[in-house]
Amino acid sequence: MPLILAGTPLGDRADASPRLAEALREADVIAAEDTRRLRGLTTALEVTTTARVVSFYEDVETARLPRLLEAVRAGETVVLVTDAGMPSVSDPGFRLVAACADEDLPVTCVPGPSAVTTALALSGLAPDRFCFDGFAPRKPGERARWLAELVGEKRTTVFFESPHRLASTLADAAETLGADRRAVVCRELTKTYEQVRRGGLGELAAWAADGVRGEITVVLAGAAPRAVRVEDLVADVAGRVEAGERLKAVAAEVAERTGVSKKELYDAVVAARNG
Repeated sequence: MPLILAGTPLGDRADASPRLAEALREADVIAAEDTRRLRGLTTALEVTTTARVVSFYEDVETARLPRLLEAVRAGETVVLVTDAGMPSVSDPGFRLVAACADEDLPVTCVPGPSAVTTALALSGLAPDRFCFDGFAPRKPGERARWLAELVGEKRTTVFFESPHRLASTLADAAETLGADRRAVVCRELTKTYEQVRRGGLGELAAWAADGVRGEITVVLAGAAPRAVRVEDLVADVAGRVEAGERLKAVAAEVAERTGVSKKELYDAVVAARNG
């Protein structure tokens, strides 16, 4: 039998699927990030389980791996649940899945809620291409380097942040990425006090400065495409021509890729070459 990654509700227990209840009911072993929350979940779902319950949080994840792998090898059904959402997505689980994959042991999934895709869907920002960056870096230097990487990131970026660091992260983001860069802060998704706050980074940083509570997911708009000027492309095209490529072919390829006029680019390179 397999390792089952079981998605659990973010907050509203009514989001639990029948398959989640079935998996918990029939499990031989349940690895839970918080055994107290597991008891609350099974009580809410009216599920009685005879499974062996093993705590499986970040600090003990590596130590618990051998026993759980042994259970999967022995044909037992091992169900992995975290406090909320999908195991292994910024939660315990990745190491166990990787270890099972290395041994070609069966792994399957009971789909369930994810704060990443829930926030992305609610944000109103472009969802067609996005990246997930986990938790924002805690240390100022690392956070500065991370934000610098996002300056030209065209994809929508989703990340988690703790409530007590949210204001400083948004303020740093506004300084690095621009106060007008669009973002959305999703707080307490699916819970009683769910809040979705949209605006520019500067506006959101000012709002968060008063203090924010709860589980936080931030969705950041991708960088706006920068207008390309013909003069910015001349040196690159000229260098390729000097290396042996044909000017007409290079000008056509670069013009198509950047959206500038092929004739203007060609003429600019010739003019620069003639002094």
